[in-house]
Amino acid sequence: MARFELKLPKMGESVAEATITNWLKQVGDKIEVDEVVLEIATDKVDSEVPSEVSGVLVQQLFAKDDVVQVGQTIAIIETEADSDSGSAKQEVVAPVEVAAIEKSIEAAKETVSVPTNFSDSDKFFSPLVKNIAKEEGISLAELENIAGSGKDGRVTKEDILNYIKTRGVVAPNVVEVPKTVAQPQAIINKPQTAPVSVNGGDEIIEMDRMRKLIAGYMVASVQTSAHVQSFIEVDVTNIVKWREKVKFTFEKREGEKLTYTPIFMEAVAKALKDYPMMNIAVDGDFIIKKKNINLGMAASLPNGNLIVPVIKNADQLNLVGMAKAVNDLGSRAKAGKLKPDDTQGGTYTVTNVGTFGSVFGTPIINQPQVGILALGAIRKVPAVIETPEGDFIGIRQKMFLSHSYDHRVVDGALGGSFVKRVAEYLEAFDLDSDFYV
Repeated sequence: MARFELKLPKMGESVAEATITNWLKQVGDKIEVDEVVLEIATDKVDSEVPSEVSGVLVQQLFAKDDVVQVGQTIAIIETEADSDSGSAKQEVVAPVEVAAIEKSIEAAKETVSVPTNFSDSDKFFSPLVKNIAKEEGISLAELENIAGSGKDGRVTKEDILNYIKTRGVVAPNVVEVPKTVAQPQAIINKPQTAPVSVNGGDEIIEMDRMRKLIAGYMVASVQTSAHVQSFIEVDVTNIVKWREKVKFTFEKREGEKLTYTPIFMEAVAKALKDYPMMNIAVDGDFIIKKKNINLGMAASLPNGNLIVPVIKNADQLNLVGMAKAVNDLGSRAKAGKLKPDDTQGGTYTVTNVGTFGSVFGTPIINQPQVGILALGAIRKVPAVIETPEGDFIGIRQKMFLSHSYDHRVVDGALGGSFVKRVAEYLEAFDLDSDFYV
């Protein structure tokens, strides 16, 4: 018999830890190669951890809701392989080492054990921040009142360490923030008790983890950015005709369906190159001008929740590459197979509200970005057509673009010019265009 250490796998450069949400295998259960052992959650994406070997699960080194660092051993699987088999995927763990691991885990649990349940708050705290809070005996109420400098007002490691340094010290000449200023952490606090149905017939449903996170992000975004919108109507008749003409050829050659989304995303990427000050982020009093154009695209998850996977370096893709990226991220989102890195690094977001029949919408900015574009439904409408012989009424394919932007750093001239440029690219679409260009 040999013992294999199942470790938390690397999930992307920006992901250092994850929370265990569910053990699918219990001690004593048989496990096959590539069979899922447990489920984990990062900031935005839920993932599964499969086994690299077959055997029997003999030890769970962490419990549900524990935070695990990438590379840490999370379980011990006993395999049939000999200890000196030389298998590249197996590591022999001596009994004394197992005992040492167990002892260190118990010591760690005793160190961080405080009667505080941070899941009682809808405000997102990273696993690292929660660990520091537990170690320092910081209550949930204290943690929620720490002013966060991170994304969406999130409390960062530096925020909580600075709080610990000045804990209990009254700073002189500090002006209290007026109560009329909305505090995101106060708005998204979770009620301590579930509501009661007055008539006895209402169903009380608690939000799942993802919906709580989404709710927190949305409220924090509205409280962070001064949202303003610009709307523009676009004639996309040429695009509709062109897609109808090439969609079957495209699918036959590329093995991919051609939707309108990659065409629109390509136009947005071009417009961002023309207006780089829309491709920025805000950090306090500073503006971060992004080098890369990484387009987020709102997509639905299997449970109906929303997620925003990101197309990296979108401006470097031709239409074929954009279509493949859009289809890949969309299909993996629907199947719940997105990886943590798939949702990181976005610099601007596009959401297709027209999918649900909406003519236009007023989307909420995906922090710390400064703009988001909503694509409305394409409709046949009567329109005035100008010709050298005069004007006449004709049937055209039109849609609305709705641009929400952060008025703290984007004025109407820039916000309006950007969405107008997107419209110009769409209306200038060439009916004889080669989709490989």
